[in-house]
Amino acid sequence: MKKFAVFDIDGTLIRWQLYHAIADVLVKFGYGDPTAFKSVKEARMRWKRREHDESFKDYEHALVEAVDEVFKKLNVSQFNKAVDMAFDQYRDQVYTYTRDLILNLKKKGYFLLAISGSQQEIVEKIAEYYSFDDCVGSNYIQKNGKFTGEKIIRGFDKHKILTELMKKHGLSHEKSMGVGDSAGDITMLEMTERAIAFNPERKLFDHAQKRGWKIVIERKNVVYELRPKDGRYRLKK
Repeated sequence: MKKFAVFDIDGTLIRWQLYHAIADVLVKFGYGDPTAFKSVKEARMRWKRREHDESFKDYEHALVEAVDEVFKKLNVSQFNKAVDMAFDQYRDQVYTYTRDLILNLKKKGYFLLAISGSQQEIVEKIAEYYSFDDCVGSNYIQKNGKFTGEKIIRGFDKHKILTELMKKHGLSHEKSMGVGDSAGDITMLEMTERAIAFNPERKLFDHAQKRGWKIVIERKNVVYELRPKDGRYRLKK
């Protein structure tokens, strides 16, 4: 049985969301409806102004709707071109903490897994670039060089995916590690012995406190590691 470490990708390793990056490229190529993406841009600005707690989710919802419309007319070749450009732009825009952690765990013999809600095509590229052993992303079903409109989103059932990957590769819970940044990662992190809430959103932050998980914050060129002690979190020196 092999020890493993499982990582979320968007906002955990990569400093932005790969799904969003691909959407930006599609707009740049002129594949999207300008009116629809104008609404997306407005939603993004409401999030950047932090107008309310759910502003990011509202932005994501608007983006998903706009991208789904693009996929109705987009062919696979056009999509792959967008994936390549997004990968080239964002592959090195990473957090130093998680990048270095991945390298160190690889040296220690960990089996590295990546689970992401972004498209499988770009998740695979990132996973290969950072020497992950296996990865799972969302699938947009293709047929005869076009997209059918069907999709399998992987961001909502990460614990089930991790269970499948553990069986597939003969992985052990012993010494296992998980790293994520959002509430969608909680069930995945619960399956590991050592969970790290990295730059966590509020729901994950609150859950990490209840469970006594390590919390890590990276801002600019400084990494803050917070460890639980006597019911409180203390800055690791």
